[in-house]
Amino acid sequence: MAHELNLAARCRQTNSEGEYIDWIHQAYDQVDGVIVNPGAWSHYSYAIRDALELLEVPVVEVHLSDIAGREEWRRHSVVSDVAALRVIGKGPDGYREALEFFVGKEDA
Repeated sequence: MAHELNLAARCRQTNSEGEYIDWIHQAYDQVDGVIVNPGAWSHYSYAIRDALELLEVPVVEVHLSDIAGREEWRRHSVVSDVAALRVIGKGPDGYREALEFFVGKEDA
């Protein structure tokens, strides 16, 4: 998907919050943008939020499902205020929209 947009991307998945934070820290000064899908961590992980806040590049928050239509406690994301864009409820196509956001940033 990224290749089709002439972008380079590294995709990672983990069930370890600490590893996720380490990856965010490693991205500092190494990337032009970050796409995150923090899943359930988006509702309570201020550690992830703080790591993302340190980045000096745009962050896009992606959720496959429509979190606004879920239980009340799942509607709030602690990382939303550090995201330049949020893509919610578009399934895997949300990642393409996030990548296209970065193509638009290059054109600006």
